[in-house]
Amino acid sequence: MKKPARLDALHASAREVILTARQTAYRAVNVSMVLSYWELGKLIFEEEQEGEQRAGYGKYLIVNLSERLSLEFGQGYSEQGLRNYRRFYQAYPIRSALRSELSWTHYRLLMRIIDPKKRAFYEEETIRSGWDTRALERQINVFYYERILGSREEDRPGLREEAVEKTQLLTPRDLIKDPLVLDFLNIKPGHQLYESDLEQALMDNLQSFILELGRGFAFVIRQQYIPLEGEEVFIDLVFYNYILKCFVLFDLKIGKLTHADIGQMDMYIRVYEDRFKITGDNPTVGIILCSEKSEAIVKYSILNESRQLFASKYLLYLPTEAELKAELERGRHFLEMKWQENQTEYPGEEPKQTT
Repeated sequence: MKKPARLDALHASAREVILTARQTAYRAVNVSMVLSYWELGKLIFEEEQEGEQRAGYGKYLIVNLSERLSLEFGQGYSEQGLRNYRRFYQAYPIRSALRSELSWTHYRLLMRIIDPKKRAFYEEETIRSGWDTRALERQINVFYYERILGSREEDRPGLREEAVEKTQLLTPRDLIKDPLVLDFLNIKPGHQLYESDLEQALMDNLQSFILELGRGFAFVIRQQYIPLEGEEVFIDLVFYNYILKCFVLFDLKIGKLTHADIGQMDMYIRVYEDRFKITGDNPTVGIILCSEKSEAIVKYSILNESRQLFASKYLLYLPTEAELKAELERGRHFLEMKWQENQTEYPGEEPKQTT
């Protein structure tokens, strides 16, 4: 017998009710779990403080409490677990600062971050971007925080603290990380790579690529064909960023950045501004992804002045902290020189900001 349409509608509505209830229950259980671990950490920490003058009391307390709780309640109360709860309380001594959007696994990752401002940055980004725990762990491991700050023009002497606090990304410079870490492509060192291979690999891992780009990016099209007078133009990748409210064009380059690459992207931006930008859109942004770039090319080209055109280096492997620091120092050195040049040319005037 053919199922009546009303039964289909009823099933869909009932299914939605059940799924919503399950999700609500899951969130309630998660919040309860986080709060109970915080309370346990508080109890352990305060008891240790009371008995801190007794040698070895802290270790004795953890070992014996773990044995008793494990015997009564089972898993979750190992010695390491209790140490984690204590550490959790120490990292978040104010209960009202806990966020219901974050799970215990999120907090286990966050409380390893010693710098409170850095930790707060990751908390906000996790909630705003909807990162699950795997995404948060990856962003910490690929130094998301350091790369975001290292790319900002505001990150010059005297303004670092202000930049850290502004976790809401507002300008193209705020959105663009340099370098981009594309380790999720799993391209082996020494592999002969072509631009078409890189593009296909990014498409095959689009979700990971968007996560690496940051908040607000939505994929539009690849290899967009644009006919010009006597020419054919193909733009590698086109995205739209709903935070900046603008199109973002990507040109993929294997090897060093050249003046020709910059000129080509400048043309792409002008074409997009003329043919695709609509009322309400902000200026189109162009990003050249290259494996190498020189400070001289950046300094003596329109990249030095443009608020719409950028070049970002990509890494196909997870950098060490030392390697990333060296990359960021090179970028910061250039931004500081640029700021000083602006100060010399326009004494007392802050570099102009756009949104």
